[in-house]
Amino acid sequence: MLAWYAAQGVREVGDRLVAEVFHQVELLVDHLDKGRVVPEFDQPFFRELIHPPFRIVYRRDPAQIRIVRVWRSEHLLRLPPARRYKEVTS
Repeated sequence: MLAWYAAQGVREVGDRLVAEVFHQVELLVDHLDKGRVVPEFDQPFFRELIHPPFRIVYRRDPAQIRIVRVWRSEHLLRLPPARRYKEVTS
């Protein structure tokens, strides 16, 4: 992401967006359920924060959160077929 903004001649925009994304992730420490459930999955443990133009997708487990992906908000999220909720639903 930083390289793309630098190539466009607006490196400061990339720097600002990265800092804002990190800030949003840091807020999850005290507010685990801050994000909404990811609509594509409809599973309570997959949540997302919307920080235009990005989606910050995370998995909320009892003892931790894991950032799954940060990407452009207009893209739908897909998991590889072999990894779909097997460990959670079986």
